[in-house]
Amino acid sequence: MAARVPTVVIVGRPNVGKSTLFNRIAGKRIAVVEDTPGVTRDRLYSEFDHGGRHMKLVDTGGILFGDDDPLVEQIRVQAEVAMAEADVILFVVDAEEGLNPTDWDLAHRLRGIRQPVYVVATKADNPDRDFQAQEFYTLGFDEVFSVSGIHGRGLKELLDRIVEGFPKSGEQEAVEEELKLAIIGRPNVGKSSMVNALTGEERVIVSDIPGTTRDAVDTLINWKGQRVRLIDTAGIRRRGKIQGSIEYYMVNRAVTAIERSDCALLVIDGEEGLTDGDKRVAKASHDLGKPLVIAVNKWDVKEPPTGDLGHNTPIKKDFKRQLQDEVPEIGYAIVLFTSAKEQTGMDGIMKAVGRAVENGGFRISTGTLNRIVQDAVFDKPLTRKGRPLKVYYCTQPQNRPPTFVLFCNDADLVHFSYQRYIENVLRRNFPLEGTPARVVIRSSKGKYD
Repeated sequence: MAARVPTVVIVGRPNVGKSTLFNRIAGKRIAVVEDTPGVTRDRLYSEFDHGGRHMKLVDTGGILFGDDDPLVEQIRVQAEVAMAEADVILFVVDAEEGLNPTDWDLAHRLRGIRQPVYVVATKADNPDRDFQAQEFYTLGFDEVFSVSGIHGRGLKELLDRIVEGFPKSGEQEAVEEELKLAIIGRPNVGKSSMVNALTGEERVIVSDIPGTTRDAVDTLINWKGQRVRLIDTAGIRRRGKIQGSIEYYMVNRAVTAIERSDCALLVIDGEEGLTDGDKRVAKASHDLGKPLVIAVNKWDVKEPPTGDLGHNTPIKKDFKRQLQDEVPEIGYAIVLFTSAKEQTGMDGIMKAVGRAVENGGFRISTGTLNRIVQDAVFDKPLTRKGRPLKVYYCTQPQNRPPTFVLFCNDADLVHFSYQRYIENVLRRNFPLEGTPARVVIRSSKGKYD
């Protein structure tokens, strides 16, 4: 059994510098940083090392008390769930602003928990701020650390103290391999509900307000023995629709999430139907060469549940046909009909993701590949301007995505439709469902004559 990874949770009221501190400790820009209070709404996860220890870091949304806004209440619940997972809590306050009534409210809540709580006074960019930070000892906790999330000042002392407080242990075992799944789609199609359905708990805030998720949120789960990292992305919109820097980062994070994933799960609102936005997001995944599974969500509203959401009813066949006609380049995608709200179809999604990722790594032996392609060219010969196409040799130089190179007498003879024909032949003969495949045509005049 691998050693349990200690968890460090960051809490505090809005706009005290939690996300800046989170990014500094994580060593990369994960959380969106803005002067606007409440930018972080969900829990954000990262992992980091210090003093020979591997730890998990969790950022939470700013906690407010006495607010009737249901979104604020959900943020508070998210923070409380995170604190329940914690081994150490970093209670972040603002050294520049000083004590705030909300700091006292949160301190009262934190005094009753069993985990060690360290008060972290951020924005302490100089010795004068260190002196100002001493007032936070009145909150009743044993230790106050003055740090600057922007400059890293005082951070080593804080991290040394965290590591010192953990029980001594032997060397940690290597972390087992994980599958990274990016959950993508337009705003408000049910991506966060999908994460919650897969985890079996309220890991991510769900709201009818479009754009509730602003960061790419990592959630680690164990799905039937498989370690899976779910990356819930902010809804992707056209750049022309972006207003302000928060949404600019939102789009960039979503694309980055796809890039670092092993597979993309595109969530479509089944009630609304296929939209131009869905097509754009699907093409983004295709262009990045990622395996793709499509979950048509909220299908329980579109069609009464039959107990088998995978059954091909006429309305499902019509949806798949529309998808094939309007976005033919992703015809390889595995399409499933789900209801995250009812937690229906989740097992089918994870099986499909596993199959798509496995197929993305598929390799065909050179001999078999050449025989299949030569038979395809023989069955459907190509002649343009009186010149026949001659394919001399084929090879698969890489997978993820599977890429096939055909050396021929003249690459200019091959129209994209013939490339698509060769790709379809390969798909009929080999397990390539769920993954893009690339067919590259190259001229090799005289080399094989």
